[in-house]
Amino acid sequence: MSQIELSCISKTFKISQRPEGKFGMLRGAFVRESKIIRALDEITFEINEGELVGYIGPNGAGKSTTVKIMSGILTPDEGKCIILNRIPWKERVEHVSCIGVVFGQRSQLWWDLPAQDSFGLLKDIYSIPYRVYKKRLAELVETLDIDVLLKMPVRQLSLGQRMRCEVAAALLHSPKILFLDEPTIGLDAVSKLALREFLKKENLKNGVTMILTTHDMDDIETLCSRVMVIGRGKLLFDGRLDMLKEKYSPLRCINAVLDKHIEIFSIDGADSIKVNGNVLTVLFNPSKTAAHTMVERIASQFPLKDIVIEEQDIDEIIASMYKEMCL
Repeated sequence: MSQIELSCISKTFKISQRPEGKFGMLRGAFVRESKIIRALDEITFEINEGELVGYIGPNGAGKSTTVKIMSGILTPDEGKCIILNRIPWKERVEHVSCIGVVFGQRSQLWWDLPAQDSFGLLKDIYSIPYRVYKKRLAELVETLDIDVLLKMPVRQLSLGQRMRCEVAAALLHSPKILFLDEPTIGLDAVSKLALREFLKKENLKNGVTMILTTHDMDDIETLCSRVMVIGRGKLLFDGRLDMLKEKYSPLRCINAVLDKHIEIFSIDGADSIKVNGNVLTVLFNPSKTAAHTMVERIASQFPLKDIVIEEQDIDEIIASMYKEMCL
């Protein structure tokens, strides 16, 4: 069942520009120059209940603008957006009661208050019954391991600790949809792993639909089966992560450690071959030559000590996509 429907959503922003030159600042006081930026250009997609979708793209591609429209903060210039049978910016009170939003660089917690006081205020804002609130809070506190943080002022928390409290605050009223805008930005490895594990469990256990925007491709690879890629305001790809890899990185890599250094060789089916000392690196297309066949061909020609088959790193795939977008 579709929970989120966007059809031909477009959004532009008008920005002021200071005239160039030596006296640009002076002229700018009397003459205003402006430029129209097209942040979104007819974005169309649907997201079903319980999906965990990665929404990725380079800086300025339109990711945060899309999230703000879906959460009711911004109004699009054109197009249709229906979320849980509501128009977000027209029915904001009803809409926000069913969604949660986590912005990695903005806080919904009160800076000088302990986290538990912020949770209490949110309980009143969302009109959560006391018994429901206590049960839900206890569940989130245990799962996110924030019991010792509840009485500490938010300003005294580390970034990782604050983000765990931010996620708890966003899920306190048991929303059906959770928007996550770069939730792991600046987190250390331990905090990232803990947050990813929690989000995965919340999605599977409670069926919360999640839309994740991030530049950390490990987040996407760990959490998301479906990926949408946006560039220059246009939706460029929408499909499974394995389809994305196949489209932009069809080759696989074999790294073979040999008993001795080799000079001249050829391997049938290899797209490229590199040698660094006694390490042989072979790129091949598995749709044309099976991996086991390529390993057999290498082993039949060279004395092997060790061999590893790898996919291209996901960050390299996305970097390649971004370059292609800018052409």
